[in-house]
Amino acid sequence: MESEAAPWRELQRLIEEGDQARLKAFLANLDPLDVALSVSRLDDEHRALLLSTVSPRDAATVVEQMPDAQVAGAIEQLEPGVAAAILSRLQDAERADLLEQVDDPTAEAILTAMRPEEAHATRTLREYPSDVAGGLMTLECLVYAADATVADVLKDMRLHGKRYRDFVVQYAFVTSPDGKLVGVLRLRDLLFGNPSKRVSELMVREPLSVRDTGTLDELRAFFDAHPFYGAPVVDDDGRLLGIVRRATVNEALAARSENAFLKTQGIIGGEELRTMPLLRRSRRRLAWLSANIVLNVIAASVIALYQETLAAVIALAVFLPIISDMSGCSGNQAVAVSMRELVLGLLRPSEFWRVWRKEAAVGLINGMALGLLVGAVAWAWKGNVFLGIVVGSAMMLNTIVAVSIGGTVPLLLRRMGVDPALASSPILTTVTDMCGFFLLLSLAAALLPRLIGG
Repeated sequence: MESEAAPWRELQRLIEEGDQARLKAFLANLDPLDVALSVSRLDDEHRALLLSTVSPRDAATVVEQMPDAQVAGAIEQLEPGVAAAILSRLQDAERADLLEQVDDPTAEAILTAMRPEEAHATRTLREYPSDVAGGLMTLECLVYAADATVADVLKDMRLHGKRYRDFVVQYAFVTSPDGKLVGVLRLRDLLFGNPSKRVSELMVREPLSVRDTGTLDELRAFFDAHPFYGAPVVDDDGRLLGIVRRATVNEALAARSENAFLKTQGIIGGEELRTMPLLRRSRRRLAWLSANIVLNVIAASVIALYQETLAAVIALAVFLPIISDMSGCSGNQAVAVSMRELVLGLLRPSEFWRVWRKEAAVGLINGMALGLLVGAVAWAWKGNVFLGIVVGSAMMLNTIVAVSIGGTVPLLLRRMGVDPALASSPILTTVTDMCGFFLLLSLAAALLPRLIGG
């Protein structure tokens, strides 16, 4: 029962016993989600011990189910040769991404322990940012010279079938003597082609390709326009470097969207897991929270200007957080839509007025509905119709302000070269709080005799 309720306890016990066969059997019987959960509950020392106890192939399977941050911490605990044997079982791009999170001396020691071709591939990929074609590509593809015959190609594929089995093989690529991409071979043409024919006679000439510096948005546009599983990646001179898969681009786009969402929630220090060291997690969050203190002080200063009004009609204090929170929710909905459309390429940063008109229309309708609802609550609670008018009007106007800011600020920030995911939320929160407080308290001040008399 204990192992079923908390499989990580059993996993830790087996790791400490060092029984490779039982460890392998235990992991094989776990659901992949339970493997990830169990490994995440271990500390770096036990994760490293697990990876060094099981075979490199089994360790690679476990690594593929772990978050990169946890893998990096465990890899740093391993001997370079052990780490190299595990990472060699991964795809080139995965290996490069993991070593980016390991300190440079350790990463270099692991690369030195790898086979030369694997080390070269990994070093090549590490030269690129992770969000361009060069950083997303894999170097594992079938490449043949233009003067090779069909028989030569088929013989090579049979001889190296075990190695090629892990490749994503849809096409073979043809290059000139200086490595430039000159054609693409469909496997069907190879299988049914005349063995004596040269591949240059069967290949598709002038094939479509992407540049190694191509951005995620450019890659998405390419795959939207062409129904390919993958595309060859070339450098400035047209030399073939590798291939980038549609699935890899989709995963990178999803990760970018997730990171953008996390930034809007104040998680700006990268991937955070609760198994990370306490002080590191604290520093990441404080970087955001400290900045928010200043922004909230600005919003709170508006209340200080209307202390007498608030003291005279204490009921207003009840509605301040309601207006602030509801307007913030409306604004965040608009932020989410703008961020999504920017990420998907459905919106240009220059379309400021178009977005504002559409958001203002939604804000007017929703603001009136919310204003009537909250105003009715205020009227029913205190029996003062003017309190309902003040609260309802403030809610309606602030909702319009909130969606206008939420929809347009991401566009303005993108045009200024500032990350909209990082800055939109604090700007929205501060402005909607200030406007909400100001609208409610200034309207109350204008109608103060009616509020007190009622």
